[in-house]
Parts: sequence; structure tokens; C-alpha cells
Amino acid sequence: AYNIHVNGVLHCRVRYSQLLGLHEQLRKEYGTNVVPAFPPKKIFTLTPAEVEQRREQLEKYMQAVRQDPTLGGSETFNSFLRKAQQETQQIPTEEVVLEVLLSNGQKVNVTILTSDQTEDVLEAVASKLDLPDDLVGYFSLFLVRETKDGAFSFVRKLQEFELPYVSVTSLHNPEFRIILRKSYWDSSYDDDVMEHHVGLNLLYAQTVSDIEHGWILVNKEQHRQLKSLQEKVSKKEFIRLAQTLKYYGYLKFDPCVTDFPEKGCHVVVSAGNNELNFQVRLPSEQIKEGSFKVTRMRCWRVTSSVPMSNGPSGSSPGKSEVKLELAFEYLMGKDRLQWVTITSPQAIMLSICLQSMVDELMVKKSGGSIRKMFRRRANGALRRSDSQQAVKSPPLLDSPDASREPMAKLSSKLTSVSLRGISHSSSANDVGANDFHGNYAFEGIGDEDL
Repeated sequence: AYNIHVNGVLHCRVRYSQLLGLHEQLRKEYGTNVVPAFPPKKIFTLTPAEVEQRREQLEKYMQAVRQDPTLGGSETFNSFLRKAQQETQQIPTEEVVLEVLLSNGQKVNVTILTSDQTEDVLEAVASKLDLPDDLVGYFSLFLVRETKDGAFSFVRKLQEFELPYVSVTSLHNPEFRIILRKSYWDSSYDDDVMEHHVGLNLLYAQTVSDIEHGWILVNKEQHRQLKSLQEKVSKKEFIRLAQTLKYYGYLKFDPCVTDFPEKGCHVVVSAGNNELNFQVRLPSEQIKEGSFKVTRMRCWRVTSSVPMSNGPSGSSPGKSEVKLELAFEYLMGKDRLQWVTITSPQAIMLSICLQSMVDELMVKKSGGSIRKMFRRRANGALRRSDSQQAVKSPPLLDSPDASREPMAKLSSKLTSVSLRGISHSSSANDVGANDFHGNYAFEGIGDEDL
């Protein structure tokens, strides 16, 4: 069986024959021209070198399917991964109560099926809160890790190819929680959300929490004004004032390492306002701040590697050893592109943030509506997926070969991010065109933007 990881964590195990079945189904639905080539069957038993070659080919195949907007977003592909996740974790379909947190620490308990996908769970939470259908799409569920001071470290936005209940329980760690937060970047959309009292309350709770955790910067005078508005329970005015503050609407990431402006600099990265903001501690201990606009990123990629295990043979590398990197190619000046790398366990989450900023910009550019972008389903009815049928336990998958655990390189781990390949790049150390997100917002940049 082959292990498929998301964010360095095992998502599911699948056999070659199951992946071949997925390939044939995709070809039937989308035609041979759209679906990438699949590693061929072999008559004889594979040698260890051929096994490794096939693993690499399957990894590239899965990434190529996920990179294609049509295939990667298809119900066929996503339901395959959801069912495989449920079978691998051996969680039968049954009714359970799932706890979802709000930003103010309030808990919302929803009764769902273990086989309910992310969208179903989001709908159930919205229904429990009486959030109107047309506002559901402004919010998302995030997998977070609770830190000792009660703040949250963001692991990822829950994706359409996973089952939230299975994702959180299979981690076997009470620090991992699911939280509901707004999922857009442009604060002008706050107006839509504030039209309804439930939307207003959710936005208010998130703003208060972000200020308390120091994500939004507040000086003494602003703090006094905010306190006074809080006492008067003037929630809209509170949010309006908060919108003028630095880092409003940004997601703050855990301290990590960057190679900009020089190798090995410690940095705190925040994502928001169509940019990545860097607060860098230079080797001289001086703190410098700067921002990278998403429109000036030509492309980006996420890579991940696992060092070979140094321990006794057969021991697998610890989770902390998986090294994730986000690298983006940035237009520093006219005709001057430079790669900037961030080494962080949250690299995939950072990439998802960049992609959603670009998507939002493109919708705006085309004159589309954000409501339409979010509400892809014709009606607000809660849809139960086919995966409701109880999964036979034990599953049909063998346990993976223990001797294959320490891998030298998991080339480009892009499993949880939708990518767009780009045709060329000026960088000498490129992994290959298909490993990139090509950024369509970048193409609109003109000389005046520099």
C-alpha cells in the first residue's frame, strides 16, 4: 500500500489497483486527453528499485490530477480520497457529536455522520448557529492546534477531499481542534456578513480574539476607544474601528525561518490584504518589516523532505522531522525576479492562503460576485454523500511495509493544494514546470505597479 500524506500527516493508504480504478473512472468521465498518463502494470514482481520508481510515478500522477482545476475539484477524485481516508483510519459510518469551536472559545456541538465531508459539517454548524444560507460561504472550518496560552496555531483549512471528524480524531491528540472562522481576505465583504446578527456576532468574536492574541496591533488610545465600544456593546462600530488597525483580517503564523534578506533569518509571517507580511529578525538582532504582494509573485511551490532515519533500522522518522518549505518567485524590481523561501510546518496553509487571495482577486477583476464564488450549490439543502454506506471493517488495505518508512525525499508534496502548472521559469534550480502554482494575478502587473 502507498501512503498519501497531507501536511506531513498520513491521510490514507491506497493500493496500486485502487489508484488504477480511480484513473479509469477519471478517463471515462473526462477523456484520455485531460487525464495524465498512469504508471503501467507490470507482469513480473517488481524489484526494490522498480517499487521506488513506481512510488515516484504515482506521486507525480496524484499531484498532476490535483493540479488540474477540473480533475482536482471533481467529486470522483475527492470522494475517492474521502473513502480511502475512512477505510484507512477504520472508522465505520455512524452518527457522532463533533465539537467545533468559535473564536471566543464557545463550543458548538453538531450531530453528524463520521462520513460527512467538510461542506456537510460546515452546513451543520451554520444551521446550529442559525447563520443564513447565503452567508455560509463566507466562513470555513480550520484544523488548528491549541497552544498553551489558549491561542491557535493554524494547521490547514479543511479541504473538500477529507472528512473532518476522521481528520481530527485520527490525530489522537486533544490539542487538535476544529474552529470556524471567516474565509475571505477583503474586509469590504464584512458589510455582507454584518447584515445578519449571527454573522455580526461571529465577526465580532473573531475580531476581539485576534486583538487579545496580539494579531491586530493596537495603541493605547485605540485600545481605550475599543474598550468603550465593547462596554456599549456597539459591535458594528467596534469592527469598523478594528478595520482601520494594522493587521486587521490577517492570519498570523508561528515563528519560522526564511532565507530573505539572508539565510537563516527568524521570521513571523502574516497573510492578509493580498500580501505576505514579514517581521524578520536579522542576525544583528535588528527587526525589519516588509511585505510581498501576491500580485508580484510569479509562481510558488511547496516542497517537503524527510531526512533518512538515523536511529536503529526500521525506526521511522519523527513527525517533527518532516521539513516543509514554501518558495515563491517575486518581482523585486523591473525585470528582476528572486526566489524567497519560508521553512515552516505551516507551508501548505500559507500556500492555501496565497491561492485563495489570488482566487478572490480574479473574481473581483472579472466583476463576479463573491457570493456566487462561495455558493456553488444550487440549494442550501444538506447533501449526504455516497460515502454514507458503512465501511466494512477491517478495511481492504494491507499495512504498509515497515522497511519503507524512512524516505530520503518526498519530492514536491502538494497534495492538499490545487496547483496550476506554468510553462517556463528563469530559475536555475527549478524542480519542473508542474511543481508550480502559476499566478494569473501576476500577469496583470504593469510598470506603474513597480
